[in-house]
Amino acid sequence: MGYIKLSISTFLLFSLSFAVQAQRSTIITNIQLIDGTGKPASSASVRIQGNKIVAIGALKPNKMDQVVDGNGKVLAPGFIDSHSHHFGDLSKNRAGLSTSSQGITTIVIGQDGNGYPMDSLTKWMNEKPVVSNVASYTGQSSLREVAMGENDLYRNATVLEIEKMKSILASELDKGSFGLSTGLEYEASFYSSHQEVIDLAKVTAAHKGLYTSHIRSEDLHMDEAIDEIIEIGRQTKMPVQVSHIKIANKLNWGKANLILEKLNQARKEGVNITADIYPYTFWNSTLRVLFPGKDFDNLASAEMATRQLFDPNESVLVQFAPNPNYIGKTITAIGLERNEQPAQTLIRLIKLAEDFKKANPNYTGSVEAIAGKAMSEEDVNTFLAWPETIICSDGNAGGHPRGYGAFTRVLGKYVRESNLMPLEKAIFKMTGQSADFFGFKNRGRIAVGNFADLVLLDPATVMDEANLKNSKALSKGIAMVWVNGQLVYQAQKATGNLPGVLIKRK
Repeated sequence: MGYIKLSISTFLLFSLSFAVQAQRSTIITNIQLIDGTGKPASSASVRIQGNKIVAIGALKPNKMDQVVDGNGKVLAPGFIDSHSHHFGDLSKNRAGLSTSSQGITTIVIGQDGNGYPMDSLTKWMNEKPVVSNVASYTGQSSLREVAMGENDLYRNATVLEIEKMKSILASELDKGSFGLSTGLEYEASFYSSHQEVIDLAKVTAAHKGLYTSHIRSEDLHMDEAIDEIIEIGRQTKMPVQVSHIKIANKLNWGKANLILEKLNQARKEGVNITADIYPYTFWNSTLRVLFPGKDFDNLASAEMATRQLFDPNESVLVQFAPNPNYIGKTITAIGLERNEQPAQTLIRLIKLAEDFKKANPNYTGSVEAIAGKAMSEEDVNTFLAWPETIICSDGNAGGHPRGYGAFTRVLGKYVRESNLMPLEKAIFKMTGQSADFFGFKNRGRIAVGNFADLVLLDPATVMDEANLKNSKALSKGIAMVWVNGQLVYQAQKATGNLPGVLIKRK
């Protein structure tokens, strides 16, 4: 019997061809491709093989392909939630409807000064995979707890304690943390000195990391807080980002342009400062942030808060362990039940939460949280439209509707209904621009060789459905979502695939 003699190069080519054919690919056809660069949409097909995009263009399916007909919908890169608290939900509900239902494929956690050690995250993700990719900052508050003790944070750190924080931070950055996050308005970090923050930021900069901050004040002292983060960027020369930028002081509503003028001027002077934002006029936090002076039993401060810092008629308790019957009610409504003015109720609710925490030291989760109406629509529009803002949810699964609807709200309300920006620009803010900030390689854009994080959406119908009464309602218009080449969401249901990976800074 005769045989065919193959050269080594021909044999390798034949073997490679056979292997490629043996690995079934998925081709998504009949789509409008918005690739995450900001360029206009174009007609194309995309082929996925394994976890990567292997071809884009006028592709013809072969017999081995699984064909997905996009029915003329938009195929975009999977959305990157640049400021997320969804990991708490993913740790319990690994299929993650809160993320995939709004097109999110990557979440960035460790925000507002709180985070997880990188070793713990690595172990957890290896043992219990989740639906979304995860990247993380290292939180200053978490560092303070280790160095100072979790019950001794309401003071300046000593030199030795700062040195311990710096050492831990350097180790975390070496292990893949993307940088340092601070929550300077919260008590765990509120008492830290500017020098402490600068010292930690310099360690981060030396490791080529990033700095993101829930600044010291989003209301009464916002100008000084903005000055602080600009100075951090100026001294360290690393990228710095204002978390969930907003103006939460009613007396300053309508002045977003003045804030942006200051940020743009800093950028002209060489400070790489940006911001992330969620598309709502109400925040979600503790009742305690309404007292900038931390004088929680001061009636005058409480009355000022009800006049300037939030609207008690529209601000709703979304968590209250001492009395779950208060959940879903406004501060004003609770006050009427208790025969109190809103300011008195605010003080009393904080005291009830303190007492509950003391009586239940092993209680896990938030004891109290409020969705506080505190921003103007005009300012939200101005900040959203700023070229340097990227989109985030700042959400978890429940409580504030942003946890289920932030990204689809941008696409429905601000793109389609308000024409605030073109669809391509909004998607760029959610994908390519975010990937550039974090330095994510091979994500955030639809390109050959990139990871196949994708979302198929209908621009004519996409819209958030979540609200304060039903904060877990699934969005409309998100048809399919892929993470690392695996379909994770279709027809408003999770597929059960859990292909998320831990992304580490390199």
